Amino acid sequence: MPTVSSSHHAAPVPEREPYSSAPPASARWATSVEDFARPATYREKYLSDEFSALSVQDYAMERITDKLAALPAGATYFSLEFFPPKTAMGFSNLRDRLDRMARALRPLFVNVTWGAGGSTATKSLELAEICQRELGLTTCLHLTCTNMSRQLIDKALEDAKALGIRNILALRGDPPRRAEYRTTDEPERSEEEDFAYAIDLVRYIRKTHGDYFCIGVAAYPEGHADESHPLGQSLEHDLPYLVEKTQAGADFIMTQLFFDIEAYEDFETTLRQHPSGAFKDIPILPGLMPIQGYQMIKRTTKLSHAKMPEALMARLDAAKGDDEKVKAVGVEIISELVEQVKEIKSRTPGPKGFHFYTLNLEKSVSFILEKTGMIPPGTPELAEATLAIPVPPTLQVNGSTPLQSIQDQERRKSSVGSDPRNRVIVSGRPASHPDYEATALEASVPAEPVNTRANTLAISEGEGVLGREATWDDFPNGRWGDARSPAYGQIDGYGVSLHVTVAQALQLWGTPTKPEDINNIFIRHLQGELSAIPWSEEGFNAETDTIKAPLIRLNSKGWWSLASQPAVNGLRASDPTFGWGPQNGFVFQKAFVEFFIPSADWKILLEKLRRPEMRDTICFFATNTVGDFISSDSIAAESGPSLDAQGRPVLREPSTNAVTWGVFPGKEIVTPTIIEEVSFRAWSEEAFGIWGEWAKVYGKGSESEKLLESIRGDAWLVNIIHHEFLERDALWDLLLG
Repeated sequence: MPTVSSSHHAAPVPEREPYSSAPPASARWATSVEDFARPATYREKYLSDEFSALSVQDYAMERITDKLAALPAGATYFSLEFFPPKTAMGFSNLRDRLDRMARALRPLFVNVTWGAGGSTATKSLELAEICQRELGLTTCLHLTCTNMSRQLIDKALEDAKALGIRNILALRGDPPRRAEYRTTDEPERSEEEDFAYAIDLVRYIRKTHGDYFCIGVAAYPEGHADESHPLGQSLEHDLPYLVEKTQAGADFIMTQLFFDIEAYEDFETTLRQHPSGAFKDIPILPGLMPIQGYQMIKRTTKLSHAKMPEALMARLDAAKGDDEKVKAVGVEIISELVEQVKEIKSRTPGPKGFHFYTLNLEKSVSFILEKTGMIPPGTPELAEATLAIPVPPTLQVNGSTPLQSIQDQERRKSSVGSDPRNRVIVSGRPASHPDYEATALEASVPAEPVNTRANTLAISEGEGVLGREATWDDFPNGRWGDARSPAYGQIDGYGVSLHVTVAQALQLWGTPTKPEDINNIFIRHLQGELSAIPWSEEGFNAETDTIKAPLIRLNSKGWWSLASQPAVNGLRASDPTFGWGPQNGFVFQKAFVEFFIPSADWKILLEKLRRPEMRDTICFFATNTVGDFISSDSIAAESGPSLDAQGRPVLREPSTNAVTWGVFPGKEIVTPTIIEEVSFRAWSEEAFGIWGEWAKVYGKGSESEKLLESIRGDAWLVNIIHHEFLERDALWDLLLG
């Protein structure tokens, strides 16, 4: 699965419910990255005196194949995939989302994606721990093998065992670059010992762990390709490798996402009829991705090389101006695919499985699963327990018994008027504020307990007040969305990547040896001569053309821009260049630009930004690769807190900047593009990491590697927002004047 990276336009993604309050973190899970600290390995933690070996076995430790064997022959099942959020609040919110989806949908198992090495791998294990040990979900951990030392793979497998995880999806990962990833204390070994392909990982797991793990492998219904323009992409090319992976010990196959049902039918038919017999009985789970947004699905299909049939694209094109409509059409499209795949799978005996790439969102997948009848039937809801309280002797007065046995009374249910909070009962008019008012009729209707399965499903589908709170981040906008969302930032959690092969990187960017070469790469990208830079594989849209001239001037100075947008004041939503959202609305934008800048230039620019007249005109965030951080908020704090009318100090909270917003009839103001400290910090780690990934293209000690690493160590990443959106050129006058 691809990841979300930056671009020069943060495309608005309406219609998102405004954030009201994040679901509370569980008592067990923390709300800061530091609180997620773990011992050296999970084995040390769970096989210590606190957690004996027996206690580990008390947790659900089921293999997927064992669960499949227990299903009826005609059963339909599904799995859900999640990635580790980039922020601590995203982790906290995902934990509650997982709990809700587990109770409402009851997947057979869940997948957790893997980031190779470093903090991303740690976050994968943290999320896997939540799923497996805290929520009791059978968990399948993704594991990539290239660009990881054998020691790291051994540690990951041992940690998985310590967590009670018995299912691994064995993946290759990025093209191998052994020299850069061998640890200093790891002995030299021959090329034959390296992990170059997923089959190497499958064989290694079987060799070192026997049948302890149930192993899955990936497949591509339309063929796999590393190239951006996959001329050689074909199922026939992949088949010999898939046969080898299966015969090496794979227990199930999980496919990449697809939308072309004819391609999938050919894929499954070819596998089932393959003369090797390798695929005759192996479970094959088709991977499906709910369509969360128009731009997102276009980008995802481009990076995954998945064909979008013209008829389906036409349906999305007809709705592309309104993301609510796009999401609704997406539910219809994926539901139709499910029914078509069911028919294909009916030709093969055994349960029929599906895998959903959730992108850490719940609403669309919940609708799809309910619409297609795939949510498994559960046990009846348990009646609420009543307390066995001793009953005093009854006293009869005029033949009546005022006190009855508490055991004989049904516990009083809440009314609709008190769900989820007490509401004011109004009469003679409809409730004008349904969240806080209820009619007398509504107040008389008993409400089911909030935690019933029916209510949980309704919440996951976005119904009612709790549903709005649960799906407030329903329309993600990549790294420009709300950093508190589990879906913020990357859409797969695989970590830093260039999204191109080494050969493509050399063809695109050559071998830079001086800063002017970097200037030229960024300028050529702005001029449309290069299809990608390391930070973005996307082209520019029409609105970037309106600020191309100042951007070229900026990059000519050696201030390399990653993202930007022009100022817009009240244009119609139908505007062909800047418009978005439902009809009859108006859109607004603040100008901003994000760029790398040499440290010497940053010192000069910072003095300019520190001027008193800048305080209420701009907002900025800046950091370097070692984590030094400064912002307009911290500068304001240096001058002392502001005072209120009574002379009391007013603490200044970190600023949150809505840089794109829309006003539409009958709706609250929509703010799809947000820039704030927590999201900037989360992105900066990846942004600086990409310099390192680019450097690895050229090999250690090369002139290009030295240049890129020196830039990485010296540069600052800066994001500047100009509040005067009425002045179109204000930001550029500030930076270039």
